[in-house]
Amino acid sequence: MTATALATTVPAPGRRRARRPDLDAPPPSIAPGPVARAFGIIALVVATLYFLVPVYWLVVASTKDNTDLTSTFGFWFAEPNLVANYDSLMGWTQGLFWRWVGNSLFYSVSAGVIGTLFAVMAGYAIAKFAFPGKRIAVGIIMAGLLLPVALLTVPLYIEFHALGLTNTVWAIIIPSAVSPFGVFLGMVYAESSVSTELLEAARIDGAGEARIFFTIVLRLLGPAMVTIFLFIFVATWNNFLLPLMMISSQDLKPVTLGLYGMMSYFSPDKGAVMLGALLGVIPLILLFFTLQRYWRSGLAAGAVKG
Repeated sequence: MTATALATTVPAPGRRRARRPDLDAPPPSIAPGPVARAFGIIALVVATLYFLVPVYWLVVASTKDNTDLTSTFGFWFAEPNLVANYDSLMGWTQGLFWRWVGNSLFYSVSAGVIGTLFAVMAGYAIAKFAFPGKRIAVGIIMAGLLLPVALLTVPLYIEFHALGLTNTVWAIIIPSAVSPFGVFLGMVYAESSVSTELLEAARIDGAGEARIFFTIVLRLLGPAMVTIFLFIFVATWNNFLLPLMMISSQDLKPVTLGLYGMMSYFSPDKGAVMLGALLGVIPLILLFFTLQRYWRSGLAAGAVKG
């Protein structure tokens, strides 16, 4: 570069370069204003209280007996009665409470794993393959999202009774594993996250469709699978009407149906029931704390996809 060029590009000592307002000015702020921030904080506080206050009340109620539940302040502890409540819980359930918790865990995990796998398989197939009746299939799935689950319980009972599957674990697992929402979410996520060029490259390399799905697609659909699994798990754990119709054996009851049996007595020990409800919700809390990092990472990954 010549001296003349250097003189025109490098400013002389003591001489400041002229600023260009369009380049040096800071970008306009996108932060919310004071009013919006205040409303946002208030909304977050209200939502936090809405979700945490019932759990706190459940913890407090599980330490009381029937008298304390009606004679003391509802949101503060009385004389601790946990040991007596636990003994009463085991006595009322004839020692089957933890078996019922294990049944709920088995039903929820089984339905979650099976339902998640079939949901992402169906969603991937709808998103990435062309086949006759594709629009009809999507329409049926959308219609399934609109139907209340309770509306299907009686027809399901009639079908399973005809097949001889009532009062078995399959009467809970099979209906719970069907998730139209899971298929819809898998379809949307596969359409946006699974690259068609990547699939074509794998096919050119000689990989079959099963290998492509289980070695490539499942990894890309991981965040969607965690979300679908959580929805199916929670729905199966909280389901009450389906086990009430399908299950009559004490050994196969989930914890929701077992606690309902305690409340059906003339004068139930409500403190023991509250303790059972608290112990029954702990697996759900642990599940969310365990899987939330996968869920949050999936939401962040989906936010930056082009």
